[in-house]
Amino acid sequence: MTTEKTFASMNLQPKTMDAVIRMGFTTPTSVQIQTIPPMLDWHDIIAKAPTGTGKTCAFGIPIIEHIEPGDQGIQALILSPTRELALQITQDLRDLAIFRSDIRISSIYGGQRIDRQLEELKSKPQIIVATPGRLTDHMRRRSIRLANVHTVVLDEADRMLDMGFVRDVRRILDQMPKIAQIAMFSATMSRSVMDISWIYQRAPVEITVLEDELNKPDITQYSINVHGNARIRVIRKLIEKNGYKKVLVFCNTKQMVQSVCKQMKAAGLKADRIHGDIRQNIREKVLNNFRKGKLLILVATDVASRGLDIDGVDAVFNYEIPLENEHYTHRIGRTGRAQKSGVAYTFTNIMMQPRLDEIVRYTRTPLISLELD
Repeated sequence: MTTEKTFASMNLQPKTMDAVIRMGFTTPTSVQIQTIPPMLDWHDIIAKAPTGTGKTCAFGIPIIEHIEPGDQGIQALILSPTRELALQITQDLRDLAIFRSDIRISSIYGGQRIDRQLEELKSKPQIIVATPGRLTDHMRRRSIRLANVHTVVLDEADRMLDMGFVRDVRRILDQMPKIAQIAMFSATMSRSVMDISWIYQRAPVEITVLEDELNKPDITQYSINVHGNARIRVIRKLIEKNGYKKVLVFCNTKQMVQSVCKQMKAAGLKADRIHGDIRQNIREKVLNNFRKGKLLILVATDVASRGLDIDGVDAVFNYEIPLENEHYTHRIGRTGRAQKSGVAYTFTNIMMQPRLDEIVRYTRTPLISLELD
């Protein structure tokens, strides 16, 4: 397998190269180096890669290159586990196709009115980004036909399948007789991911991107022995001391997110929140405000810990220690992206020390104990 070191050496179309340059990319990441050439050659892909390594462009560039504007029907389908990730992928693909007015991209997801999506589908998009549940709904209505799809991508495949979408994913894949390639991207190679690969892929190119020094985010990690409402005061103090402009605060439950956000607002902090029970249009508005710097603090459940590409997050606070080791990695991975340094703080107490020690063993990274006045 070739391992090209520059985008220019990948023989991309000029309009794609112009878009890549416009997006500010100069050197491809490891997952892009390993994925783009074989996908351009129509190979199946199964890739294990950590968050924040540029997976969307790794599959997005070959998809844009393969689109035939004159062909009828949907040519490429990207499946995403969540609405937020589907919207993020859609925006990234539109940026890659910015100079290709002949390419149309639509996102299909639950939580949005179906008549609005039906109207958008009248433009005959060649690329669909979808969550499995809403896509199967459109398939039942016959408002989406997948007979001409040649490329399928399963992004965050492990999370999607673990969320109970195995049957939907298989039903969708069974409806596409002309598939030329299937690309699966996953943070872990779970049993369900391997089962889908074994059933549907043909001699896939296997890619593993390790968190080496080049890929590993530059994140300084602290633990703080503080609990109760004092955590709000500590967050405020650290924000003021370090001049943070964009901060993510993670909680384990929707109820805690509501409570923490309410306390932060009462303390005069510019904060808002997202979790699974908040309406989609409100979640999108909150995320946009946070991305644009109109919000200082975003309080969230783990719905925001994977897939969301939010530039310039200065610090992540684990208001509560996550229940799963993997969630810790995904949470702190929201900062220290794109070769920038970041910082993560985890609140703990003496009762939670064994749990914190377990995370240290899992990540193989020490947490610096931060003493506060």
